[in-house]
Amino acid sequence: MLDEEGFKELPPSEFMQVADSTWLVLNVVSNGREPPGCQATGVTKIARSVIAPLAEHHVSVLMLSTYQTDFILVRERDLPVVIHTLAGEFDIYREESGECVPVTCDDMSNGFLKPKPAASPTLHPVQSPQTRFCVLTVAPDTLPAIATMLIDVLFYSHSPPWEAGAGSQDFDSITFFSFSLIEGYISIVMDAETQKRYPLSFPSDLLLTSSTGELWRMVRIGGQPLGFDECGIVAQIAEPLAAADISAYYISTFNFDHALVPEEGIAEVIQLLQQRQESSR
Repeated sequence: MLDEEGFKELPPSEFMQVADSTWLVLNVVSNGREPPGCQATGVTKIARSVIAPLAEHHVSVLMLSTYQTDFILVRERDLPVVIHTLAGEFDIYREESGECVPVTCDDMSNGFLKPKPAASPTLHPVQSPQTRFCVLTVAPDTLPAIATMLIDVLFYSHSPPWEAGAGSQDFDSITFFSFSLIEGYISIVMDAETQKRYPLSFPSDLLLTSSTGELWRMVRIGGQPLGFDECGIVAQIAEPLAAADISAYYISTFNFDHALVPEEGIAEVIQLLQQRQESSR
Protein backbone atom coordinates (compact mmCIF):
# COMPACT_ATOMS: atom_id res chain seq x y z
CA MET A 1 0.00 0.00 0.00
CA LEU A 2 1.33 3.43 -0.85
CA ASP A 3 -0.01 6.91 -1.49
CA GLU A 4 -0.72 8.23 -4.97
CA GLU A 5 2.44 10.32 -5.16
CA GLY A 6 4.57 7.33 -4.25
CA PHE A 7 2.77 5.18 -6.81
CA LYS A 8 3.49 7.70 -9.57
CA GLU A 9 7.21 7.30 -8.88
CA LEU A 10 7.12 3.56 -9.54
CA PRO A 11 8.33 2.56 -13.01
CA PRO A 12 5.80 0.61 -15.11
CA SER A 13 6.25 -3.14 -14.89
CA GLU A 14 4.48 -6.10 -16.44
CA PHE A 15 5.15 -7.99 -13.21
CA MET A 16 3.24 -5.58 -10.97
CA GLN A 17 -0.45 -6.23 -10.35
CA VAL A 18 -2.41 -3.23 -9.10
CA ALA A 19 -5.87 -3.24 -7.53
CA ASP A 20 -8.32 -1.36 -9.74
CA SER A 21 -9.60 0.97 -7.00
CA THR A 22 -8.31 4.04 -5.21
CA TRP A 23 -8.62 3.71 -1.44
CA LEU A 24 -9.13 6.37 1.23
CA VAL A 25 -7.87 6.06 4.78
CA LEU A 26 -10.06 6.36 7.88
CA ASN A 27 -8.51 6.78 11.31
CA VAL A 28 -10.73 6.50 14.39
CA VAL A 29 -9.45 8.63 17.27
CA SER A 30 -10.75 9.50 20.73
CA ASN A 31 -11.88 13.09 21.31
CA GLY A 32 -10.51 14.05 17.92
CA ARG A 33 -6.90 13.51 18.94
CA GLU A 34 -4.43 10.64 18.82
CA PRO A 35 -1.37 11.20 21.01
CA PRO A 36 1.79 10.48 19.00
CA GLY A 37 3.51 7.24 19.90
CA CYS A 38 0.63 5.86 21.96
CA GLN A 39 -0.27 2.19 21.96
CA ALA A 40 -3.02 1.24 19.55
CA THR A 41 -6.48 0.60 20.97
CA GLY A 42 -6.74 -2.41 18.71
CA VAL A 43 -9.13 -3.50 15.98
CA THR A 44 -11.57 -5.05 18.44
CA LYS A 45 -12.26 -1.67 20.02
CA ILE A 46 -13.64 -0.26 16.77
CA ALA A 47 -15.14 -3.45 15.34
CA ARG A 48 -18.72 -2.93 16.45
CA SER A 49 -18.86 0.79 15.80
CA VAL A 50 -17.11 0.95 12.40
CA ILE A 51 -16.29 -2.38 10.77
CA ALA A 52 -19.57 -4.19 11.43
CA PRO A 53 -21.86 -1.37 10.17
CA LEU A 54 -19.78 -1.00 7.01
CA ALA A 55 -20.02 -4.74 6.36
CA GLU A 56 -23.80 -4.56 6.83
CA HIS A 57 -23.92 -1.82 4.18
CA HIS A 58 -21.84 -3.88 1.77
CA VAL A 59 -18.70 -1.77 2.05
CA SER A 60 -15.48 -3.68 1.54
CA VAL A 61 -12.62 -2.58 3.80
CA LEU A 62 -8.92 -3.21 4.25
CA MET A 63 -7.32 -2.97 7.70
CA LEU A 64 -3.83 -1.85 8.57
CA SER A 65 -2.81 -1.90 12.21
CA THR A 66 0.41 -0.16 13.11
CA TYR A 67 2.30 0.10 16.39
CA GLN A 68 0.72 3.52 16.96
CA THR A 69 -2.86 3.22 15.71
CA ASP A 70 -5.25 1.43 13.33
CA PHE A 71 -6.32 2.49 9.85
CA ILE A 72 -9.38 1.43 7.86
CA LEU A 73 -9.18 1.74 4.08
CA VAL A 74 -12.35 2.12 2.00
CA ARG A 75 -12.70 2.53 -1.74
CA GLU A 76 -13.12 6.11 -2.83
CA ARG A 77 -16.35 5.32 -4.66
CA ASP A 78 -17.85 3.98 -1.41
CA LEU A 79 -17.23 7.20 0.53
CA PRO A 80 -20.86 8.45 0.37
CA VAL A 81 -22.09 5.16 1.85
CA VAL A 82 -19.35 5.27 4.50
CA ILE A 83 -20.30 8.83 5.54
CA HIS A 84 -24.01 8.02 5.76
CA THR A 85 -23.33 4.83 7.68
CA LEU A 86 -21.02 6.35 10.30
CA ALA A 87 -22.38 9.89 10.67
CA GLY A 88 -24.85 8.83 13.37
CA GLU A 89 -22.09 7.59 15.68
CA PHE A 90 -19.08 9.72 14.79
CA ASP A 91 -18.01 13.28 14.11
CA ILE A 92 -16.34 12.91 10.71
CA TYR A 93 -13.56 15.14 9.39
CA ARG A 94 -11.54 15.24 6.23
CA GLU A 95 -8.02 16.55 6.03
CA GLU A 96 -7.44 19.60 3.84
CA SER A 97 -4.01 21.24 3.75
CA GLY A 98 -3.22 19.79 7.14
CA GLU A 99 -6.46 21.03 8.71
CA CYS A 100 -9.43 18.90 9.83
CA VAL A 101 -12.65 20.07 8.19
CA PRO A 102 -16.03 18.71 9.40
CA VAL A 103 -17.95 16.50 6.95
CA THR A 104 -21.73 16.14 7.02
CA CYS A 105 -24.11 13.84 5.21
CA ASP A 106 -25.25 16.83 3.15
CA ASP A 107 -21.71 17.21 1.80
CA MET A 108 -21.81 13.67 0.44
CA SER A 109 -25.46 13.43 -0.61
CA ASN A 110 -24.80 14.02 -4.32
CA GLY A 111 -24.97 10.66 -6.04
CA PHE A 112 -25.69 8.73 -2.84
CA LEU A 113 -27.70 5.59 -3.36
CA LYS A 114 -29.01 3.68 -0.36
CA PRO A 115 -27.18 0.34 -0.49
CA LYS A 116 -29.00 -2.91 -0.81
CA PRO A 117 -28.80 -5.18 2.22
CA ALA A 118 -25.67 -7.29 2.02
CA ALA A 119 -25.95 -11.03 1.70
CA SER A 120 -24.63 -13.10 4.58
CA PRO A 121 -20.85 -13.02 4.26
CA THR A 122 -18.88 -16.14 3.51
CA LEU A 123 -17.03 -17.46 6.54
CA HIS A 124 -13.57 -18.24 5.26
CA PRO A 125 -11.30 -20.88 6.78
CA VAL A 126 -8.83 -19.65 9.34
CA GLN A 127 -5.34 -21.03 9.86
CA SER A 128 -2.94 -20.54 12.74
CA PRO A 129 0.75 -21.32 12.31
CA GLN A 130 3.02 -21.98 15.29
CA THR A 131 5.22 -18.99 14.35
CA ARG A 132 5.58 -16.37 17.09
CA PHE A 133 5.73 -12.71 16.08
CA CYS A 134 7.04 -9.43 17.46
CA VAL A 135 5.20 -6.15 16.96
CA LEU A 136 7.66 -3.30 17.34
CA THR A 137 8.67 0.19 16.39
CA VAL A 138 11.97 2.02 16.14
CA ALA A 139 12.80 5.69 16.26
CA PRO A 140 12.49 7.25 12.76
CA ASP A 141 16.09 8.51 12.78
CA THR A 142 17.34 4.91 13.04
CA LEU A 143 15.89 3.98 9.65
CA PRO A 144 19.17 4.46 7.73
CA ALA A 145 20.93 2.20 10.24
CA ILE A 146 18.49 -0.68 9.78
CA ALA A 147 17.91 -0.27 6.03
CA THR A 148 20.36 -3.05 5.14
CA MET A 149 18.66 -5.41 7.55
CA LEU A 150 15.24 -4.60 6.09
CA ILE A 151 16.45 -5.31 2.56
CA ASP A 152 18.03 -8.56 3.72
CA VAL A 153 14.85 -9.74 5.42
CA LEU A 154 12.61 -8.70 2.53
CA PHE A 155 14.62 -10.10 -0.37
CA TYR A 156 17.35 -12.43 0.86
CA SER A 157 15.94 -14.15 3.90
CA HIS A 158 16.45 -17.89 3.90
CA SER A 159 13.36 -18.60 5.96
CA PRO A 160 11.53 -21.55 4.37
CA PRO A 161 8.36 -20.47 2.56
CA TRP A 162 5.07 -21.99 3.53
CA GLU A 163 4.30 -24.77 1.07
CA ALA A 164 1.18 -26.34 2.51
CA GLY A 165 -1.82 -26.71 0.26
CA ALA A 166 -4.07 -23.71 -0.24
CA GLY A 167 -6.93 -25.35 1.61
CA SER A 168 -4.88 -26.65 4.50
CA GLN A 169 -6.31 -25.95 7.95
CA ASP A 170 -3.06 -26.61 9.82
CA PHE A 171 0.52 -25.58 9.12
CA ASP A 172 3.53 -25.17 11.35
CA SER A 173 5.12 -21.95 10.14
CA ILE A 174 4.58 -19.00 7.86
CA THR A 175 6.96 -16.46 6.34
CA PHE A 176 5.57 -13.02 7.15
CA PHE A 177 7.21 -9.60 7.45
CA SER A 178 5.45 -6.24 7.50
CA PHE A 179 7.02 -2.79 7.45
CA SER A 180 5.04 0.45 7.41
CA LEU A 181 6.17 4.08 7.43
CA ILE A 182 3.24 6.43 8.04
CA GLU A 183 3.74 10.12 8.81
CA GLY A 184 7.21 9.38 10.13
CA TYR A 185 6.18 6.53 12.41
CA ILE A 186 7.69 3.10 11.77
CA SER A 187 5.87 -0.13 12.54
CA ILE A 188 7.37 -3.59 12.03
CA VAL A 189 5.98 -7.10 12.36
CA MET A 190 8.49 -9.93 12.15
CA ASP A 191 8.78 -13.44 13.50
CA ALA A 192 10.72 -13.80 16.74
CA GLU A 193 13.43 -15.95 15.15
CA THR A 194 14.19 -13.29 12.53
CA GLN A 195 14.50 -10.65 15.22
CA LYS A 196 17.03 -12.85 17.06
CA ARG A 197 19.13 -13.12 13.90
CA TYR A 198 19.60 -9.34 13.77
CA PRO A 199 20.42 -8.34 17.38
CA LEU A 200 22.70 -5.49 16.31
CA SER A 201 19.93 -3.88 14.25
CA PHE A 202 17.69 -3.58 17.30
CA PRO A 203 19.79 -2.42 20.27
CA SER A 204 17.77 -2.36 23.46
CA ASP A 205 18.00 1.39 23.89
CA LEU A 206 16.36 1.99 20.48
CA LEU A 207 13.79 -0.80 20.38
CA LEU A 208 10.39 0.35 21.63
CA THR A 209 8.17 -2.62 22.36
CA SER A 210 5.10 -3.04 24.51
CA SER A 211 5.72 -2.80 28.24
CA THR A 212 5.24 -6.55 28.61
CA GLY A 213 7.37 -7.49 25.60
CA GLU A 214 4.64 -9.92 24.62
CA LEU A 215 4.78 -12.13 21.56
CA TRP A 216 1.90 -12.61 19.14
CA ARG A 217 0.39 -15.51 17.21
CA MET A 218 -1.25 -15.23 13.82
CA VAL A 219 -4.64 -16.19 12.48
CA ARG A 220 -4.72 -16.07 8.68
CA ILE A 221 -8.08 -15.70 6.96
CA GLY A 222 -8.73 -17.39 3.64
CA GLY A 223 -7.72 -20.63 1.97
CA GLN A 224 -7.65 -18.94 -1.44
CA PRO A 225 -6.85 -15.29 -2.34
CA LEU A 226 -9.72 -13.15 -1.11
CA GLY A 227 -9.91 -10.32 -3.63
CA PHE A 228 -11.21 -6.85 -2.81
CA ASP A 229 -14.96 -6.98 -3.45
CA GLU A 230 -16.17 -9.26 -0.67
CA CYS A 231 -17.50 -7.63 2.47
CA GLY A 232 -17.38 -8.78 6.09
CA ILE A 233 -13.96 -10.47 6.02
CA VAL A 234 -12.48 -8.22 8.71
CA ALA A 235 -15.70 -8.46 10.71
CA GLN A 236 -15.46 -12.27 10.64
CA ILE A 237 -12.48 -12.02 12.98
CA ALA A 238 -12.99 -8.68 14.68
CA GLU A 239 -16.55 -9.13 15.92
CA PRO A 240 -16.11 -12.35 17.94
CA LEU A 241 -12.84 -11.04 19.37
CA ALA A 242 -14.52 -7.78 20.33
CA ALA A 243 -17.27 -9.69 22.12
CA ALA A 244 -14.59 -11.55 24.10
CA ASP A 245 -12.56 -8.34 24.71
CA ILE A 246 -9.48 -9.78 23.00
CA SER A 247 -7.14 -7.25 21.40
CA ALA A 248 -5.94 -7.84 17.85
CA TYR A 249 -3.47 -6.43 15.36
CA TYR A 250 -4.86 -6.72 11.83
CA ILE A 251 -3.08 -6.49 8.47
CA SER A 252 -4.86 -6.86 5.12
CA THR A 253 -2.62 -7.82 2.21
CA PHE A 254 -3.18 -8.21 -1.53
CA ASN A 255 -4.18 -11.88 -1.16
CA PHE A 256 -5.04 -12.64 2.47
CA ASP A 257 -5.96 -11.03 5.78
CA HIS A 258 -3.93 -11.62 8.92
CA ALA A 259 -4.84 -11.04 12.57
CA LEU A 260 -2.24 -11.14 15.33
CA VAL A 261 -3.39 -11.85 18.87
CA PRO A 262 -1.43 -12.13 22.13
CA GLU A 263 0.24 -15.54 22.33
CA GLU A 264 -1.42 -16.53 25.59
CA GLY A 265 -4.87 -16.03 24.04
CA ILE A 266 -4.46 -18.01 20.79
CA ALA A 267 -6.26 -21.12 22.05
CA GLU A 268 -9.31 -19.07 23.07
CA VAL A 269 -9.27 -17.21 19.75
CA ILE A 270 -9.21 -20.42 17.70
CA GLN A 271 -12.03 -21.86 19.79
CA LEU A 272 -14.15 -18.73 19.32
CA LEU A 273 -13.66 -18.71 15.55
CA GLN A 274 -14.38 -22.43 15.24
CA GLN A 275 -17.58 -22.01 17.23
CA ARG A 276 -18.63 -19.15 14.94
CA GLN A 277 -18.04 -21.28 11.83
CA GLU A 278 -19.93 -24.25 13.29
CA SER A 279 -22.90 -22.08 14.28
CA SER A 280 -23.16 -20.69 10.76
CA ARG A 281 -23.52 -24.09 9.09
